[in-house]
Amino acid sequence: MANKLNNKVNQLTELQRFVTQDRGTESPYTGHLLHNKKLGTYYCICCDSPLFYSDTKFDSGCGWPSFFQAISPEAVRYLDDKSHNMHRVEIRCGHCDAHLGHVFPDGPPPTGKRYCINSASMKFVDEQTGEESIG
Repeated sequence: MANKLNNKVNQLTELQRFVTQDRGTESPYTGHLLHNKKLGTYYCICCDSPLFYSDTKFDSGCGWPSFFQAISPEAVRYLDDKSHNMHRVEIRCGHCDAHLGHVFPDGPPPTGKRYCINSASMKFVDEQTGEESIG
């Protein structure tokens, strides 16, 4: 499994590697998945683990894809992030530890959470066609 993951990480674009491996952030309003409105599932770009269902995505106006709930409690892990002179909660893939983004307490019901995720950390699979869109 580690070899498969290493091969996948080696195939990432420069932006995908910067976001997932170096805890970077893509520029707002530039992500390929920001305006995606299709039904399906969002997966980790590094290990293909499911992260979010499309029916939990909403337009928060922040410039990154936003979700109000992860696909399962194990899908993501949470870390305190005190970088940039502020306190935030970093989100990482629960399977491979790739950086995804941050979660904030200003989302819609029912959770009140806003998972602010870099498109570059995900791929989307359309539930009707099976077509993949890379973030």
